[in-house]
Amino acid sequence: MQAARRQVLFGFGAAAAAAATPSILSAQALKRSPLAAPSVLRGPSLTSGFDGVRRVSLHNLHTGDKFDEVYWEKGAYVPDALASAQHALRDWRNGEEHFMDPKLFDVLHGVSQKIGSNQPFQIISGYRSPNTNAMLHARSEGVASHSQHMLGKASDIRVDGVELTHLHQAALSLQAGGVGYYPVSNFVHVDVARVRTWQGV
Repeated sequence: MQAARRQVLFGFGAAAAAAATPSILSAQALKRSPLAAPSVLRGPSLTSGFDGVRRVSLHNLHTGDKFDEVYWEKGAYVPDALASAQHALRDWRNGEEHFMDPKLFDVLHGVSQKIGSNQPFQIISGYRSPNTNAMLHARSEGVASHSQHMLGKASDIRVDGVELTHLHQAALSLQAGGVGYYPVSNFVHVDVARVRTWQGV
């Protein structure tokens, strides 16, 4: 977990890490980091209803790992929580971890607010290593060769007790990145790249 936390701090950038307290990264430090961009909580629909604390609940279906923590409070991301979430979203095929863009957790938090469910997001896919993505791409044209999963910017999700169509519409309403609808495979893809939408199988 220490390695995961180092990845989180490194992902925020040296300037951000230097300005951070041991447990909480300041919002001002984040603004100076390479991740600071207008796309963080970019739309009113994503920020509305936030009360200063953001929590997300995850359940990796492949590893059994669960995460249910506050990852943002008092105007700052919490690196230890982000490191734990990053571990839960690791490539389950080989155990590799990668820095996960905090904006992804903002999107998941926003979706959870929209659907009004306390159930965890069931994670079908989080981070994918280049080797894993290449293997999946060779098997299916539906897997992008330069997937956002490889950048730590995407997750494939579903929520127990929530209709997939409802989950899909909630993600679309945020206008916060890419949203893919996979009704046969029973998941919704969300990422924090440019706003776009598509349907798979």
